[in-house]
Amino acid sequence: MLDGLITSKTRVRILMRLFLNSREKVYLRELANEYGLSSGQLSSELHHMRDAGFLSQDRSGSKVEYRANTKHPLFPELQSMARKALGMDKILDSIVERLGNLEMALLLDDYAQGKDTGIVDLALVGDINKQNLNDLVEKTERYIDRKIRTLILTWPEYLALKTSLDSRPQLVLWERKPETETSAKS
Repeated sequence: MLDGLITSKTRVRILMRLFLNSREKVYLRELANEYGLSSGQLSSELHHMRDAGFLSQDRSGSKVEYRANTKHPLFPELQSMARKALGMDKILDSIVERLGNLEMALLLDDYAQGKDTGIVDLALVGDINKQNLNDLVEKTERYIDRKIRTLILTWPEYLALKTSLDSRPQLVLWERKPETETSAKS
């Protein structure tokens, strides 16, 4: 999807990595190792993206840290495109509509860092209809051509495992808004 719009495959990979989870920060060497590129090749791509305003950078001693520039006017669209390219939009729509009393959906591990490894790890919190979930997972896997692993937790189970889950890379994909917020807006 994005590689038809953006001609550099490296830029697409950087956008996917940093725009899927805008809190993600990376170092040049970290990305170079991950992508199997020289620091020079990658540095040039990062500088182009920074100069265009898509990335921001912070210097920490001799290291430079890059992340998505959330203030860029195209940030919401680029983040949406990254999610669509990975199929996250389809997963979310299906999950929220058909799973029962979903309280929260978390993307975990590699995909939460924007790494497209082919296995999507989701933690679903609430009273989940497991039969509908199995059906959704099967259909969505075919649609997005990726494997989906789910961890189903009740709210008390989530709270008991929260410290452990918080130590893993994660991105909150969906969270039920408290009734007070919904009724206050009406």
